[in-house]
Amino acid sequence: MSSPAEPVIAAAPPRAEPAVALRFGLNGVQQQATATLGMSALTLLRDVLGLTGTKYGCGEGECGACTIVVDGASVNACLMFAADLDGRSVTTVEGLAADPRARVLREAFVEHGAVQCGFCTPGMMVQATQLLARCPEPDAATAKAAIEGNLCRCTGYQKIVDAIVGAGQVLARGGRR
Repeated sequence: MSSPAEPVIAAAPPRAEPAVALRFGLNGVQQQATATLGMSALTLLRDVLGLTGTKYGCGEGECGACTIVVDGASVNACLMFAADLDGRSVTTVEGLAADPRARVLREAFVEHGAVQCGFCTPGMMVQATQLLARCPEPDAATAKAAIEGNLCRCTGYQKIVDAIVGAGQVLARGGRR
């Protein structure tokens, strides 16, 4: 006995996703790029523009490893469409090199042993630098609240909080240790 033949279903060829041209400020420099409409800002930054400091962690906005600053506000790059960067100002962890607060914060992270595997560090640095910009000398509770959207599996957070508070104290003394 033979079975009836399965119908043949022809698959439609994949459609090319439309692309858009983008112009935006990136770490203080005007940038031009092309992105597909469904591309995330994270993919544009890492895979297209080669800025790998912004990490892919969860892809769901839960870990903070992809934290960037867009028009002065911290955002999760994995949740933002690349097309939404058009006309905006973006700062990644690489762009913090010019910020004196970030330099003091980097030194404090090392001094306080706040870096273990380092995967969360870029997002923590971006978020903590944002905090120090609006609250130059945070206490521990304020530092904890600022990084609550950033996950770390290695340090237990206390060393990170100590580093942020310590950086604020150094900045309050004019950057002198």
